[in-house]
Amino acid sequence: MRLSAAVLCALVAVQAAVLLAAVSSAQAGELEVGYYSKKCRGVENIVKWHVSRALKANRRTGAALIRLLFHDCFVRGCDGSVFLDKSYENPHPEKEAPANIGLAAFDLLEEIKAAVEDRCPEVVSCSDILIYAARDAASILSNGHVHFEVPAGRLDGYVSKAEEAQAELPDSTHDVEKLIETFAKKNFTVEELVILTGAHSIGKTHCSSFRGRLSEPSSQITPAYRDLLNYKCPQGSNPVVDNNVRDEDYDVVAKYMPGFTSRVRKIPDFLDNSFYHNTLAKIVTFHSDWTLLTHKEALDHVHEYADNGTLWDEDFADSLLKLSKLPMPAGSKGQIRKKCNVIKLY
Repeated sequence: MRLSAAVLCALVAVQAAVLLAAVSSAQAGELEVGYYSKKCRGVENIVKWHVSRALKANRRTGAALIRLLFHDCFVRGCDGSVFLDKSYENPHPEKEAPANIGLAAFDLLEEIKAAVEDRCPEVVSCSDILIYAARDAASILSNGHVHFEVPAGRLDGYVSKAEEAQAELPDSTHDVEKLIETFAKKNFTVEELVILTGAHSIGKTHCSSFRGRLSEPSSQITPAYRDLLNYKCPQGSNPVVDNNVRDEDYDVVAKYMPGFTSRVRKIPDFLDNSFYHNTLAKIVTFHSDWTLLTHKEALDHVHEYADNGTLWDEDFADSLLKLSKLPMPAGSKGQIRKKCNVIKLY
């Protein structure tokens, strides 16, 4: 049977779409270490070079990358959905969720993506680039103690919704029971909840994320630290505050917590087990941090990692690796975007 050119073109388009969907499904389930060894040789070195340069300029960028990994993978799996900007078709992407306030390092990831595209056009996904970048940031901030091999082969998703991010991400005001429930939905144990929360040893947060801590009783927060936070968060403003009092301004610590001044660091954001010591001392920023002390198993793990920083380094690496393997929802389609903040139109 002879087909018209228009019909033939339509059939080809349909076949291409079917093939694309099949490739998307296949690739999404085939993560492997060294995935790009032949497809884009040297891609991990490109990512590491850009991350290292960025952290030399500002170590806080490393904390932003690790947070991005969590906030991307915890919603719809590791699909780069957190990168997408709002558009006419999608006016409220994940970036707009209140739980995602303060997300950063998007410019760095676009810079890395552009460099990778120059080397290997339309081969490496933004979601894989994020995993590589966060892994390298964790390694640098921990002086090499946190490291893992990254299995790659992810695709970038098409869906990004603020309401999904708000519903699925853990909240800084949650009690431990709600945190356990939230993490269990992603197949994480109580121990892994405690391990991943240890990332609060680095980074900054907005006062609006812990406003309730400013009036909590002394049984939940050390009064001197509460006074420090009240000073840092005057009414009517929403500045950022260090997650770890160790990284605070020396003069502020000397005024409110003089006994802590010997632990203040001139260089911030060392990824280590200091979070657990701070939690036991009730000098942590979030209610969700303190609430770990109210659950027997969680409390046992807080003590465990306060006593053994090397164990936490290893277990944190393992938990990041598990986080990085969270898949897109069943039946999802994916692509390799040219830019991380917009869907590629074929």
